[in-house]
Amino acid sequence: MRSPRQRGSVLVGVLWCLVLLAVVVVGVLHQARLGLFIARHHGDEVQARYLAIAGIEKAKALLALDARDRRRAGNGHSSELFNAPGLFKDIVLGPGRFSVLRPGTPAEGGGWIHGVADEEGRLNINVAGTNELLRLPGMTHDAAAAIVDWRDNDNTVSAGGAEAGHYASLNPPFLPRNGPFQTPRELLMVRGISPQMLLGRQSFRQGGSASADLRDGGWRDVITVRSGVANLSHSGQGRVNLQSADERALSGVRGFTPDIARAIVARRGNNRFESVLDLLDLTAAQPAGPIGPGGSIGSPRFNPANASNPGGPRLVGEELLLQVADDLTTDDRDLLEGAINVNSAGIEVLMCLPGIDRTLAQAIVNSRNSSGPFANTVALLRVPGLTRDILRPILQRLTTRSETFRILAEGVVPSRDTRRRIEVVVRIGARDITTLAWREDDL
Repeated sequence: MRSPRQRGSVLVGVLWCLVLLAVVVVGVLHQARLGLFIARHHGDEVQARYLAIAGIEKAKALLALDARDRRRAGNGHSSELFNAPGLFKDIVLGPGRFSVLRPGTPAEGGGWIHGVADEEGRLNINVAGTNELLRLPGMTHDAAAAIVDWRDNDNTVSAGGAEAGHYASLNPPFLPRNGPFQTPRELLMVRGISPQMLLGRQSFRQGGSASADLRDGGWRDVITVRSGVANLSHSGQGRVNLQSADERALSGVRGFTPDIARAIVARRGNNRFESVLDLLDLTAAQPAGPIGPGGSIGSPRFNPANASNPGGPRLVGEELLLQVADDLTTDDRDLLEGAINVNSAGIEVLMCLPGIDRTLAQAIVNSRNSSGPFANTVALLRVPGLTRDILRPILQRLTTRSETFRILAEGVVPSRDTRRRIEVVVRIGARDITTLAWREDDL
């Protein structure tokens, strides 16, 4: 028979075993609960991500349908998807919802707007010349030169610029890309570009389905590294090149007579067409006859070596040019990279174009707001103060439609308010949709 002391020792041992067992059970339960929480959180993250992808796919589909409808109607510009909360705000799908967002412009009051963003409404820093870059607010000559040096394919330092020698001397050292910028934030690597110049002063507040980023200045909402439209008419047909088309092709342009076609061929023999606006100066070709033995001119006939008659009557008036301008080109590129859409670009972007000051930029915006989108770039002649001399040098930098869009989609799982954002840049072609950029971090 055990003594009371022995029985007490056994009881103490049993109690310690129970305590240890309880600690193990609690630890296992805690680990199981933590694992379950992590699994659920991961599951919510995955669901939120695929909800964001659903938003991107919906936006792509709607953009493709919009482009198809515009081609069939022969229309260039449509802004229906730029602000469409009924299509893009808190769309319920399964256990969550998604939204498609873009930052509002100062004219729109800032904040966030439910719609897609237009890349052709921005200045493409991979295409813009130094004279255009210098028109960005706060840009210096040295910074503009450094941007051009960063993107060119050589190591020759331009005046005020910077090449490999400068960047290799930094700590840590690196090399310039010597190629196109891949993202706007890459500008922060360029000598002379500060975060304030690119990003502006920022403040953040919570509200609605996403945190609202209120921007104050900065270039990031007026620049892009990917923009461009196909060199096709609004209906998707190939344009007739004034510089290379034969008389038959030129005569096929609606409203063009054989005399106009002959005069175009005659003129370009000695004087290249720099833009379709040059048609406004087109006159009938001078007749010429065969030169006889004595040097006399025989019966008149057309001689392509002779240019149009400078003193003759004009063959193409402004009304006719407005009708046919979208069917014509002087550029043989398939993609007009960096073209700026005058139907969507803001005042700050329009002012980057040489010859366009704030007054003219505001006049362009006022004209499209009051009379509707410009049907073609020649229609800008109807903007008060915008003359041929101002428009001619920049006409090939302009377009009246957009094909490149930025889509920022946010997926939300409400149970734990789990959110994921994805941003893509897509180009809507006649037969396909090309994804040019995809980003999921730091949005």
